[in-house]
Amino acid sequence: MSTEPGSAAGPTEPGSAGGSTEPGPAGADQPLPDPGSVDWSELEGGVLDELILGTPREFTRDELVEAAGLDPEESGRLWQALGFPDSDPQERVFTRADLHAARKVTTLSQDWLPDPSAREAVARAIAQSLSRLAEWQIGMLAQMAAAQVGELTPRAAAQLAAQVLPELEELQSYVWRRHLAATAARWTAGAQRSDAQHIAADTWPLAVGFADMVGFTRTTRRRSMDELGEMIERFGAVTNEVIANGRGRVIKTVGDEVLYVTEHPADAAAIALGLRDRVRGEPSLPPLRIGIANGMVLARYGDVYGEVVNVAARLTSEARPDTVLVDREMHEALRDDPRFDLRRIATLHTRGYSHLRAWALRGARER
Repeated sequence: MSTEPGSAAGPTEPGSAGGSTEPGPAGADQPLPDPGSVDWSELEGGVLDELILGTPREFTRDELVEAAGLDPEESGRLWQALGFPDSDPQERVFTRADLHAARKVTTLSQDWLPDPSAREAVARAIAQSLSRLAEWQIGMLAQMAAAQVGELTPRAAAQLAAQVLPELEELQSYVWRRHLAATAARWTAGAQRSDAQHIAADTWPLAVGFADMVGFTRTTRRRSMDELGEMIERFGAVTNEVIANGRGRVIKTVGDEVLYVTEHPADAAAIALGLRDRVRGEPSLPPLRIGIANGMVLARYGDVYGEVVNVAARLTSEARPDTVLVDREMHEALRDDPRFDLRRIATLHTRGYSHLRAWALRGARER
């Protein structure tokens, strides 16, 4: 390539002769400007973009790849794994923060993640979590801006972004570290109970529960968009509270369904009954049907996989409204626990399982 970042034909490469020291990611060494320092009377479309990214878009893909020492083909796959479409190699779409991140990828590739497929999987996992967070945050900022000025204008959005985004970024880092510490503690405790083979394979004994709102499609037809939004928010708030208080973890919420896991079967059962009872007292929410299975689970990139997950999903689809079904392994783990009542039901014939044994779970006081 004849043109390098920093040559007369392109922008100066960060850290090169004649250029400034390479900044860190946006929000660290490149904080968002104070709202009072921006000339809002000359606001252009790129102002909000630059406020969020921290630095202007000044590098082409080819310049970024060469300066960071990345393989061109892999860099394209990583960019797509992050959820972004492929760009014109000569279009200036990348910032100094992108270059900083690309160099970090190079270092990580050499020292920690030599397998390209593992790097792409990590990129996908991070992107799937953060893209949902970004969608929510931009929607929240839009609502805040509209409430303050009566309508969402580019100026209002940019002013609000300059004020709020640095605080959100700091808060995100704090929450991430708290979850990192909690996960590390769980991992250490789990490693002490599991053998080296299971640890190396990311397989762990877990109870997996699905909780699904009954008749969600019919319910959405009868509610306005505002009412639907309030229902989803309430469902998320209730399920997160009950699951967290029950020593469980929310793996994901997809529309009308939440997937959670616990280390101990009894905790999963108590959470299921707690969810059922709590939702009974929520007029805005339809009843739940819940399925729980117990066994070895593949835990990878923030999600869970395996037959246990599939069985829990099938039990949920077969459960009646306001009921909880558990599999044989859950029954074995709970049958001597005086807090629970288990009643065998007819063998289920469901997709993928022609003879699935199941038990209805109730609290001991419901006998």
